[in-house]
Amino acid sequence: MPLTLGTFVRGLIMIMVLVGAGFAFKSYGAGGILSEDWINANIRHNGVTGVLIFFAVAGLFIAGGFPRQIASFLGGVAFGLNMGTVIVLAASAFGCALAFYVARFLGRDWISARFPRRLKRADRFLSEHTFSMTLLIRLMPLGSNLVTNLVAGVSGAGAVAFISGSTLGYIPQTFIFVLLGSGLTVDSVFRIILGLVLFATWSGLAFYLYRRFRGRLD
Repeated sequence: MPLTLGTFVRGLIMIMVLVGAGFAFKSYGAGGILSEDWINANIRHNGVTGVLIFFAVAGLFIAGGFPRQIASFLGGVAFGLNMGTVIVLAASAFGCALAFYVARFLGRDWISARFPRRLKRADRFLSEHTFSMTLLIRLMPLGSNLVTNLVAGVSGAGAVAFISGSTLGYIPQTFIFVLLGSGLTVDSVFRIILGLVLFATWSGLAFYLYRRFRGRLD
């Protein structure tokens, strides 16, 4: 999937929708689901149980293809910037590992038949220098997180290197969207503006990396 201005615009639209929905949930609620009262009752002030509930649900949803950006945003609403970043990053790593191992042990034939071109490219790209190549992929908003995990699972990628490279590469986007979510509860204007600036900066870096390594990614 080429990295173009459209990729940046889609990300910006997602930010606007999440921030708008977050303020709407905070002000008016949404039938008790995802409102500030619901988060307070079930997650934010529920101690270790709340953390485990969020970790498990977010991890399972991410493993199934749920957008990490939305999980990060909700983590910021529930836990704030610092703790939210750590919890969402852990849930993202769990979801990545779960999808990777399901593919490796259960879905090899199905994935090989469904994504033959991507599997061939992943074998070429990930079999050597798995950690650094995975980190490069994760720093760029290319393709589907779920498809990447599944294809890597049936490729020659090493599990530890792939999962650790993915986790490190998730950090910038996770931090940005947790920051945006945390802006609904404290320093809202400053944090939302900072999140937008960081998103633009990260997109510029991703575009630079894509241009530099385009021949290996396409």
